[in-house]
Amino acid sequence: MATLDTVSVDIAVVLGKTVMPIHQVLRLGRGAIIELDATESDDVQILANNLPVARGTVVVNGNRIAVEVKEMLPRAPDHR
Repeated sequence: MATLDTVSVDIAVVLGKTVMPIHQVLRLGRGAIIELDATESDDVQILANNLPVARGTVVVNGNRIAVEVKEMLPRAPDHR
């Protein structure tokens, strides 16, 4: 298992999504607000290398933000 210690995994947390026309994206600037299809109480999706692996909730402690894992998602079948 020692070789697994050197493997890197990209972790991303999806707070919500939206769709907007490209002309709006091109006009975005500092301070722009993008409305998402989620509320502050919704679960977030946790991705590992762009694959969904878990769901969780946002936790704020002082000036730190984190995600608490609530549920691990079942693994997709391996189609090799």
